[in-house]
Amino acid sequence: MIQAGERTEAAEAVQQDTPPQERPMGPTAEAWTDDVATPGLLRRMAALLDRDGREVAERTVLPRGWHVGLFPTGLAQSALRPDGYAGPGVALPDLGLPRVMLGGRRAAYAGDIPLGATVRRRTTIESVTEKTGRSGGIAVVTVLHALSVGGREVVTEREDYILRQAAPPHPEPAAPREEIRPPRPCDVARTLVPDETLLFRFCAVTFNAHRIHYDAPYATGREGYPALVVNGALTALLALELVREAAGREPAAFGYRTLAPLHAGRPMHLKARQEAGEWRAWAEDETGTVALEATFR
Repeated sequence: MIQAGERTEAAEAVQQDTPPQERPMGPTAEAWTDDVATPGLLRRMAALLDRDGREVAERTVLPRGWHVGLFPTGLAQSALRPDGYAGPGVALPDLGLPRVMLGGRRAAYAGDIPLGATVRRRTTIESVTEKTGRSGGIAVVTVLHALSVGGREVVTEREDYILRQAAPPHPEPAAPREEIRPPRPCDVARTLVPDETLLFRFCAVTFNAHRIHYDAPYATGREGYPALVVNGALTALLALELVREAAGREPAAFGYRTLAPLHAGRPMHLKARQEAGEWRAWAEDETGTVALEATFR
């Protein structure tokens, strides 16, 4: 996973700012999965996000973005990677790059997911691009998900996974960032301190077993982080909630990219501003370093 000092490398990998090398695609991996948008999932997501349970109980469709709680992996316990990561629904290519991070996600909404509906997801690997970063070889694997209800596609989502080289055998925990950056102007803001309980509940709702989010000795001793890492998808979901409330509507599209890790027990500053009919949102750590950027349309 991405280290504190590797922000630029990861951002470049997702942005494709340096000359990439496209890897020829072999037989395309494809997977079909069904799940049900249950009232129970709605309640769990609402509890996680501190939403009013009475308001949520009146909904007939899943709020856009809350589909992250659907499609828990069916990968057997014995088949999990050493870091606990189960994958995005299809097998990522074996390129000799054992570490993985979610570099970004882009979702477009053509409709809503009704509560009680069966949702079918088709997952394929769209592209594999190899690059050279500061610490060696990197690959960007773009995974495409198409979610449909009753034969009608309602969500199209692309996820960029960054594959990286193995960490040193005994990495030193990364030093906290100390330089304070000037704040960006914003229209709305929220500050919270994500703790172990929040990370655990998000991992439970999404069935995410990646150890950097709940196993502190592993995160610090094996991956070299100073503390547990906040899930990038959780940070993005919190940013989405901030903008949804400010805009007073659901998004037609929402995308984000992760730039640097946020850690449990440290302040997370969520901010957003409106620009020409869309919203720009971002998350900063206690030094003002931007860890995630998002667009709400």
